This record gives sequence, structure tokens and C-alpha cells, in this order.
Amino acid sequence: MRRRKILIRGVPGMAFRQRTTTGLFAVALLGAALQVRAQVFVVGEQTAMADVSTDFHPTRIDLPAAAITERGRRDLVRNLEAEQGFAHRPLPLATNVTLIANGNMTPNGDEYKQLLYKKGAFANVGDRVAITAVVVKEDRIIIDLNGGPQLKHRILRHITLNDMNMVPDDGAKVEGCRLTLLFEGGVPDISAPEVKALLDPVLDFGVKTSEQAYADSLPQFLKDAVAQHDVLVGMNRRMVLAAMGQPDSKVRELVPGSETRHYEEWIYGHQPQTVHFVRLEGDRVTQIKVAALGQPIVLRTQNEMQGWADPESVHEIAEGDVQAGQDPGHTPPSILNPGENSPGSTSTRRVLLPTTPVGHDKGGRNGGGDKTAGGEPGNPATQPTEPAAPPAPAQLLSASLAP
Repeated sequence: MRRRKILIRGVPGMAFRQRTTTGLFAVALLGAALQVRAQVFVVGEQTAMADVSTDFHPTRIDLPAAAITERGRRDLVRNLEAEQGFAHRPLPLATNVTLIANGNMTPNGDEYKQLLYKKGAFANVGDRVAITAVVVKEDRIIIDLNGGPQLKHRILRHITLNDMNMVPDDGAKVEGCRLTLLFEGGVPDISAPEVKALLDPVLDFGVKTSEQAYADSLPQFLKDAVAQHDVLVGMNRRMVLAAMGQPDSKVRELVPGSETRHYEEWIYGHQPQTVHFVRLEGDRVTQIKVAALGQPIVLRTQNEMQGWADPESVHEIAEGDVQAGQDPGHTPPSILNPGENSPGSTSTRRVLLPTTPVGHDKGGRNGGGDKTAGGEPGNPATQPTEPAAPPAPAQLLSASLAP
């Protein structure tokens, strides 16, 4: 067998260099692959939700037995919308959470963690959350937090008419969730503070409103009246609003026997429910009428404040401040001179104008003496009140022609 020698023309050692470069490149790729693989890690549900607490403590709130009325529905919507609280637990994004009144929450436990892992949280513990919509149904109260789980006009955004969107897409995204408060046997006649207390496992409404802060500053018997939604004769407007809220209607009339004094009648409720008529004169409740179905009208006019004086009704008199109908006893401070009338007054007083003394010209040169015209020397009080008559034209002509 004959052997043939094949010569490869080129640079000596080229093949060796190519093999060496290929081997080094392969080693580098293997090292990079090992390094990248070492940096890759996967976060599972258990790792992501390890710090999320699922502890749940049901509330124990006494609920009324009577069903909610139409006025109660309106009060809940008016008093709950736009309220702000703080999250007691992470809240899932774009989903619905059901809370049973004085009961458990669904989903709960591991299911709640799984929901947070899939949907994400729009609010963590301690974040501020706002109520944006409230709907009261027969057995539940539906509350949307931070806009709810769905965008407004979400379907109309995808419909076009003549190549124009019916609702323009503004790029908004879902930023909230929906919380459903479920009542077994129907929604009772509860108030907004009671609903907030039932939502305590999820939201904290510890921030006091102005009415609550004002009610806490009152004595105990007034605190109890406000908590029981009762109005007492002698209360002021702020107390009535803290106890009953805004009235359903108002009537303004003249006080019988007076042509200037007016009173306001605040009406709460509608027939056949109990109707309260609260009469206010100025800032005080002077009369209360309670009309219940099948019962005589209850009229209360006696002061029920137990001798307590509202600090806001005390008027502190400063210097120069005089209450109407009282004798001032002293002249109040004024910038007017003694005997001078204020601008716009009908009384008149002659004003004495100063005159130029005789012997003084416009340049201020004194022609002789300190005696004033028609008066005593140095006594300006004896100056004449009328200026001297101007010289006749003949006198001026003769003076100008004089050498």
C-alpha cells in the first residue's frame, strides 16, 4: 500500500492554532453557561408568601333585628363613600373578597396567599385605601376599594363606531378590588360606624372624622346622646349633625309673632317611619317633635342640656366691643378727633382753615412782626375764618405802573 504525503500550503502551525482557538472558545462557553446557571433561581409561592400573615379574628358586633330602610340605605352610601382607611392585611388586585358579618372571610388561609401570589397586591399592611363606590342590596353591601376590580366602560373601550372609539382608552389600569360584606338573613338597619366596625379585620378606620372628634370633646351625657342618634333641646348645629347627620329636608319660616326672627325646621325620616322635626333658632335647638305611626306626637321644648354651657356660645368682650342692647359705659377707642364725625355722617361741623399771617409772603420772608391778621400776636385761635378779599383790578394796575 503506497503512502502519499499531502502538503498543506499556508502558514506553519495554522491548523494547531485553529484547534487551540476552538477549544478555548468551547471552554469559555461552558464556563459562561455554568456561571449563568448558577445565577438563575426560581421564587415559588411558599417563598413569596412566607411573610404574609393569615391570622383572622372575626368581629363581635351586636346587629339590630330590624331590616334596613330606604333612608338607611342612603345614609350608608352618603357616609361611606370617599371614606379612607388603612389596610390591616395585603389586599389582592382585581378580585372580589367576601367577608361575612361577624364571621370568616373567603378566601382565607392558604387560598388567600395563593390569590395574592397570582393577582398581586395593590395595598400592603398600613397603606391608605379609599372607598370609591357603595351598593346596598338585600343581603350584602358591595364596597369598591380604589376604583374596584374593573375599569369603568371596560367593554366600550373595545367598540369602535366609524373608526372612532366609543370611549377613548386613557391607559388607566385596575388599581383596586371589591369587598363584599355578607349578612345572613338580610342587611339590618345599621349605621356607617357599625359597618366600619364589621370591616375591621380588613380595614382600619381609626382616623376620626371632624364630627367624631367634636363628639369626643363633649361631656358624657352628650356623647351617649350622639351615639344613640338622639337630639336634645339646647344642642347646637354641630351636635345635631354629629347625632343625626344631614336632614332629609329643611323649612325656613318666621317665628310666630315676630317680623324679623326666623327659625329652621330640620326634618328627618319619611312616613310611615318615625319622623323627627328639629327646630333651630339661630344656632340652638328650641323644639323637637317626634311623630311615630299610631302614636301621639311627642313635643319637647324644655332645655335638656343639664345646665351645661357650650364654650362656643361664650362671647368674650374685647376693649371697644359692645354687645347689642347694652350700655357701653365708656367711649370705645377711635381714630377720630374729639367732636369729629365719622365719614358719611349726616351731622356737619365747620372746619377752621389756617390762613397766612400778614407780613409773610410765599417765600416765607417775614415783612414785620408776629401779629396775625385781625388777631392777637402769637395766638392762632383768633385768626379770622374767612380769607381777606382779593385786591381790586385798579389797585393791581396802579401797583404795576408804579416806578
